[in-house]
Parts: sequence; C-alpha cells; structure tokens
Amino acid sequence: MSADCWPWLYWAKLAPTRLALTVDDRAYCWAQLADQIEALAAGFHAQGVSAGSGVVLQAANSERAVLAWLALLRCGARLLPVNPRLPAWQTAALLPSLNMDYALTLNGEGPANIPALKTINQAGPIPARWQRDAIATLTLTSGSTGLPKAAAHSFNAHFASAHGVTTRLNFGADDSWLLSLPLFHVSGQGIFWRWLYRGARLVLSDNKISPEATFASLVPTQLWRLLQEPTLRLGTVLLGGAAIPPALTAQAEARGIACWCGYGMTETASTVAAKRADGEPGVGEPLPGHSIRLNEGEITLRSEALACGYWQDGKLLPLTDKEGWFHTRDGGVQRGNNLLISGRLDNLFFSAGEGIQPEQLEAVLARHETVEQIFIVPQPDEEYGHRPVALVALKGTSSFAPLQDWAAKNLAGFQRPVRWYTLPKLSGGGIKPSRRQLAEWVLRQEKQ
Repeated sequence: MSADCWPWLYWAKLAPTRLALTVDDRAYCWAQLADQIEALAAGFHAQGVSAGSGVVLQAANSERAVLAWLALLRCGARLLPVNPRLPAWQTAALLPSLNMDYALTLNGEGPANIPALKTINQAGPIPARWQRDAIATLTLTSGSTGLPKAAAHSFNAHFASAHGVTTRLNFGADDSWLLSLPLFHVSGQGIFWRWLYRGARLVLSDNKISPEATFASLVPTQLWRLLQEPTLRLGTVLLGGAAIPPALTAQAEARGIACWCGYGMTETASTVAAKRADGEPGVGEPLPGHSIRLNEGEITLRSEALACGYWQDGKLLPLTDKEGWFHTRDGGVQRGNNLLISGRLDNLFFSAGEGIQPEQLEAVLARHETVEQIFIVPQPDEEYGHRPVALVALKGTSSFAPLQDWAAKNLAGFQRPVRWYTLPKLSGGGIKPSRRQLAEWVLRQEKQ
C-alpha cells in the first residue's frame, strides 16, 4: 500500500464496495467501515484524545475492539493494548512509566487513576494527520526476566512487517485473514496490519474458526483442534509460538492447508522469517525487507519493521547496537538457506555440567504422536544443579508411558525429564504460557 492518508480512507476511496470486515453474519465494506471509524474517532476526540495521547486499551478480540483500535489510531493516539485477563495489580505495575492519558476498557477492570473513555459515535472534525513515521503502538514484551518492556512501533514498521509476510505468503486483496490471535499480542497485531496493508478482509467469529477465512495465524494447539473440524476452507496457515510437530503439519497439508513455520518477536512487529513446512526443523530465509545474521551463535536482525525503541517515561530507549542490529538473545544455526532456532539463550540451564536448551528437547518430544504441546523447565537439584521437568498437553491418551519410552530412546540420560506433569492452565499469559510461571508452578508441586 502506498498512500498519504489513513489506510481505511485509502481503501474506501479505491475500493469502496469491497468487503473489509466480516463478523459472523454481519459485514462492512471499506466505505461503511471508514464511516464508522470516523464517527467513533470523533467521539474519542471530543473526550480529549488527540495526537500523541497515550491510551490503554483492555479488550478481547471483538468487533468493538477492532473499531476502537482504528478510531483511536485515527485520533493520533499512542495505543497500548493490554491483556484484559491481567489482574488489576499487574496492570497498575506496568503503567507508571508508560505515560498513559486515557483508558478504554471493553473487558475486565480498568486501571485506576486514568480517565476512562466511552465509545460514542459523534460528528465532527478530527485534526490528527496521517504520519507514517508516527508511533502507533506500544506492545508489551513477554517479560520473561522481569517487568515487560513496551516496544514502540511506527505505522511504517507495522507496514514493513506486513509487506514481508504478505509477499512471501501471497496474501492479496481478494483473501481473508482470521483474527485468531489476541490484539494485545504482536502476532494478533500482525494479522491486523496485513489486512490494512493489502486492503483485504478481516474475519472475526464467535465460533473461533470461520468458514469465511482463507488465511489464519495459529499456534500448534489451535491447529490440532481445527483439524477435528469436518470441513475447512482455510488454504494457508502461519504457525509459530511453540515447537511445531511434523505430524501436525503433515496432517494439515493432507487436508489441503499450506503450512508455514514462522519466526518473529514483539520487537520485530511479528514474523521476520518463514518457510513452508517440510517435516524438517527451521524457519527458512528472512522475509523481504529483513536481514538476519548470526553473531557468535546469537541471531541478530536489521529491518524497517523493528521498533524504534522501548518507551519509558516519555523517551525511547535504544533497541539496536550502533550498526542498527537488534540482538535477539535467540540462538541459531544456519544450514544453507535455512535458519534453525536453537532457543532462547536466557533459557539455557545446566545439569551435571551439561547444557540443556529446553526448546531442543521440546522439538524432539513434540515429534511423538501423543504430544499436543510441551514445555521443558528446570527444577533445582542439590546434586545436579538442575534437572529437566516436562509439562505436556496430551492428545488421545492420559498416559505419559509412550512418551517416556520415546524420551528414553531419543534423548541422552541427562536430557530426559525427571518429572512429567500435565500442562497446567495458567492465567494472565498471552498466546503461550510463561516459562517463568511454569517453573514456579513446578516448584509449588514439588513442595506439596
């Protein structure tokens, strides 16, 4: 998309009757959507939202949330989407350094001491101008080693990300992408910006999987469940967020679904590398517009999709080194044109002097037919330092015995989990559980 105006206004002028958004049995064309956004934005502006205002948005995916996103952006707001399931005390701990002026809460309990917005349609001018280099969003990182950071992305950065994914996956104006991941997570935002970039159709459904969608971004657990549906229209799925079992992608490909394995993170505005699933590990080559290189085994990135910094107390803290490279703290290996992700360098732990990278063990164990999702976390041990513990979501069985036999044949002794637990459902996370939360949960079980 090349435009000097807000994306929805661009598409409303270029293709006014093309379908833009479907919500179960309701639909908006681009002209209708643009009118709705302008009216809602005028309501927010009348309440004080203007260019540069910081706005907290607590909302699950919904028609109201999508419209609010676009209307707040139209006002020139710096938008901070927050998981509505977070307890109020956690949200309160995040906000003091993020300079928030207003809060719009569509789900959950809104933050105290910040003026609350209402969704009101109103006529009137909205003075904010379209500036591609302006900060559009602040997106919270996973916070695996402390409080999350807020990665600040411009419109340019989001569209650079959208260009890379839509070009590689051949997503165009006649396609539709299911909003299958939360908008407070960068993977959900990736869907949002691809839709706006191509002027295609965004699909929302209370039934989670709509027959209207041709593309979807999913974590492996979602795809396992999707494959239980008797009829599917989906043509392409972009997978990420956890170890991807080859049996899963083979089953999906047999159903006519083209599966892509992707790699990205909050700081990169979603996916930066992807390849068609072929039963082999790896995420392939960088997408158009991204550069990847290895620095002593660490993946570093340079891209227009990178955040312009971490927002803190009204300032942007540097994200990259002096040459513009972002150091991901992810380990990697290059095999020809295929990048293999070995795991977070921060996740590495040692058992009897042997290094254990949890993601590598997860990739091996995920190949077993009974595994839907698996995580390996360290358990402190006086003799060995740490020992690996497995937390597993099983399918088709309640017994760990077949998987334990598989581990005995495919893992070295020091790599084999010493405990096996059913993966708990922990609140407050994003699209996958926090490793820190899982490790803390294991410690509580051991003390009982």
